[in-house]
Amino acid sequence: MKKLKRLAAIHDISGVGKCSLTVVLPIISAAGVECSVMPTAVLSTHTGGFEGFTFRDLTDDMLLMAEHWKKENICFDAFYSGYMGSLAQIDIVRNIFDMFRTPETLIIVDPVMADYGRLYSRFTIEHVKEMKKLCAHANVIIPNRTEAAFMLDREYKDCPMTEDEVNDILHALSGLGARQVVLTGVCFDDAQLGAACYDSQTGQIDYIMDKRIEGVYHGTGDVFGSFLTGALLRGINLAEATRIAVRYTCEAIRLTAEDGTDPRLGVRFETVLNDYGNGILDMYI
Repeated sequence: MKKLKRLAAIHDISGVGKCSLTVVLPIISAAGVECSVMPTAVLSTHTGGFEGFTFRDLTDDMLLMAEHWKKENICFDAFYSGYMGSLAQIDIVRNIFDMFRTPETLIIVDPVMADYGRLYSRFTIEHVKEMKKLCAHANVIIPNRTEAAFMLDREYKDCPMTEDEVNDILHALSGLGARQVVLTGVCFDDAQLGAACYDSQTGQIDYIMDKRIEGVYHGTGDVFGSFLTGALLRGINLAEATRIAVRYTCEAIRLTAEDGTDPRLGVRFETVLNDYGNGILDMYI
């Protein structure tokens, strides 16, 4: 039997509202990848649409966890980082990458800090500066349009976009240091929404679109990033992995919209998890 790859996911835990580690762990596992976790913070709910949430900062625990892993000779094929609970955590994560990285290690960074033209609560322009530095240590980065605008120090532009505009953003983001870039929230008209991916080594750019579903659905960035990361760890190329992530994320949103579920609670990724895992295992095991 082929040995499972091992991923370390560095994200927060939100008790309610499907996002961060509560979606990363099941999705990565469904892809047939062993998922270890390093929590950056523990929240009662995610920060989108909820008021008065509790927040437990785990900054002081992270390096201790990494040092224990290192002492036990635990190795990882990949790291996937997301929400940082404090400014100091970004530098800590860079150090953790350096502690474990080999030439074969895949580093995936989702610079979770903003959406809809503004920074999330608890984030400042200093976070943006430090996140840019973290992206320079990654092989793959997965910003949305707002995060891209902040990191490139550009004015946020809402939809629709042109291919030239998207291409320019992708090239500029790659200039931060990552070989591969996946930009989410791409839209060329009001009917479709999706992602664009760019491999700077080959020069290939792909646009993967799906039908737009009206509304705001929290946690979809983490769902998308997890579907993408699981596919990449199974050896699927960037364009096809992006296509898979768009497909299953949009299907989860559709099911949630049909149910009329409170969108703050996250999307029904559980319903598509079996098809996602079986599809990847059938094609690439």
